[in-house]
Amino acid sequence: MFDRIAPRYDLMNRLVSGGLDQRWRRRAIAEVAHAPRGAHLDLCAGTLDLAAMLVRAFPAERVVAVDMAEEMMRVGRRKAPSVETVVADVCALPFPDGTFAAATCGFGVRNVSSVDAFAREALRVLEPGGRLVVLEAFYPERRLGALLHRAYVGHVFPALGALVVHDRAPYDYFVKSVGAFLPRSDFERLLQNTGFRSVRGYDVFLGLAGIVVGEKG
Repeated sequence: MFDRIAPRYDLMNRLVSGGLDQRWRRRAIAEVAHAPRGAHLDLCAGTLDLAAMLVRAFPAERVVAVDMAEEMMRVGRRKAPSVETVVADVCALPFPDGTFAAATCGFGVRNVSSVDAFAREALRVLEPGGRLVVLEAFYPERRLGALLHRAYVGHVFPALGALVVHDRAPYDYFVKSVGAFLPRSDFERLLQNTGFRSVRGYDVFLGLAGIVVGEKG
């Protein structure tokens, strides 16, 4: 499904968010700046938006992007030719323990087969003191965020998908995946139970998205 919409995926993101998705990604990258220096891992990397920002922010560091959708990463390679791309399941990463100083994931945790396995693998491949930063469209906990989700995301996303990409199904899936996903506070507790420390999170844009940060002890 994601490979199918890869050529217009970025365009859709900019349209439906009014360009705010890039601002949210920059806030996530700012959280990475507090991690130790070393290699960076971008999980569910898609069209390499976050990976490209990591390259610009940390030009001396190795950046590795992982996604199951090979075509998504191929489309995004023009943004960051130096990024190492790996086609793999983020719930079973092909890296030794403690390989990375930081890991990021932008709008991808909702799509994994097991959130618990995602968290365990992210913790495993981080070095001690390493930092995980997740930007996600969590299930809105606040009433205003829930109203915005039903009114805007529930109707505008699929309609724009049909108009711009000529494929409504992936955006119907997006709406359903947010509705079926964890609230941010539950995801924070899951990271804590996995073994992350200093876990904290905050909403962006009235709770339509959120950023969660955790560190490996």
